Amino acid sequence: MPELLSYHPEAALRELPGGLSEDLACALETARQETLDDVEVWQSGQVPQDRQPLDAGFIQWPEELLADLQLNGNASLVTRLNSCGQRLREQADSLVVLGIGGSYMGMRAMFESLRSPFWNELSREERTGCPRLYFEGWNVDSDNQRALLQLLQNRADQFRQTPAGRTAVIVISKSGGTLETAVAFRLFRDLVESSSAAAVRELIVPVTGLQGRLRSLAEVSGWTDAFTIPDGIGGRFSVLTPVGLLPAAACGMDITALLQGAAAMTEHFRTAPFESNVVLQYAAVGHALEQELGASTRVLSTWGSRLEAVGLWYDQLLSESLGKHELGATPLTVVNTRDLHSRGQQHQEGRRDKLITNLLPGAPRFESLRVPQHEHDQDQLNRLAGTSLQTILQAAIDGTNQAYADDHRPTADIRLPRLDEHVLGQLFQMLMLATVVEGRLVGTNPYGQPGVEAYKKNMQANLGM
Repeated sequence: MPELLSYHPEAALRELPGGLSEDLACALETARQETLDDVEVWQSGQVPQDRQPLDAGFIQWPEELLADLQLNGNASLVTRLNSCGQRLREQADSLVVLGIGGSYMGMRAMFESLRSPFWNELSREERTGCPRLYFEGWNVDSDNQRALLQLLQNRADQFRQTPAGRTAVIVISKSGGTLETAVAFRLFRDLVESSSAAAVRELIVPVTGLQGRLRSLAEVSGWTDAFTIPDGIGGRFSVLTPVGLLPAAACGMDITALLQGAAAMTEHFRTAPFESNVVLQYAAVGHALEQELGASTRVLSTWGSRLEAVGLWYDQLLSESLGKHELGATPLTVVNTRDLHSRGQQHQEGRRDKLITNLLPGAPRFESLRVPQHEHDQDQLNRLAGTSLQTILQAAIDGTNQAYADDHRPTADIRLPRLDEHVLGQLFQMLMLATVVEGRLVGTNPYGQPGVEAYKKNMQANLGM
């Protein structure tokens, strides 16, 4: 069985005089049961008014998809997603994912974690036949969208009516009414229709709810595929639905392994005792430090370069889920060692309002680079000749943690055994479950986003819509 990620809060707990109390452990056991009970309440279709909205469908969703795959094979949703992804790979060399918030951030996290940072610069052969990937519809920036549209149009003009010149579009919006994504889709739809008319039905794939503007558009447009965002799974909890799985499949990722990792974490959450349960321990430490030490800022300190987008995805998850009723910790993602040279001073000697959680990616995917010997040693690096960059990074991690410990700045570690689909599935599910558990612990409904809805209504009113 693949190894699970681990959580190590020992350094943070040293800053809590009494550690994690028995009362908190009991309260979290209750919150765990309430979180699991949410699934049955949601499935019953009889959700009490005081528990609405209730988007608990994400909890058992990975297990349901894996069971569907085993039972229905080629007719299963996983197989259909893989088949659509393969078709997009074969027919287009550019893929644009349109979405905002949870509709694109999970896929961006997977892409940056699992693919080369210079993916779009590689040849199609080096990309193993997978398309270049672009994200849009997450902002309203005319210059940015124009630049991408022009790039794709130039490619279409150069490689007319061939896969090298074609662009595929996956547009993601549960309601279809999110203005930023809808406007971008109109622009990129025009590009696909004008440059790839013969294949347009197969190059546009919507991922949306059972009802709404985008679903209606899909019904009249006759696109070959359209995938559904399940009821009961909100946007920021949707990374392991077709929202994230379809573009992942199009980029050649193992979506079955993603689901297996998430299912393994859900089973761990259900069955592991409080003392060894990474979900409960993570929620407990964050809550205790906020309540007892005023650590209302939670810094996710990602090491290396591949996990920054995971942190940005988590920023949205935590802030939209718990930032209500003038409560909720403030999340902040940093990338080290880069941000040690910008935020490190503040974290070391600024306000004592921070819990720093290191997100450690495990061993490099490839053999680590090493410092070479050189005849000119004015930089005095020959003493490090033969030292791997991984060893230097570990020295930075250990040195930073020691500096924080010496100044009684609380830290904890999430240690990933490696970076692959199974481990990312674990991490996504762990953080989603921990967020819901903490919401139940403090009496905040972790679902829904009333503040975001207010801006949408005001924006549309200002446009006369």
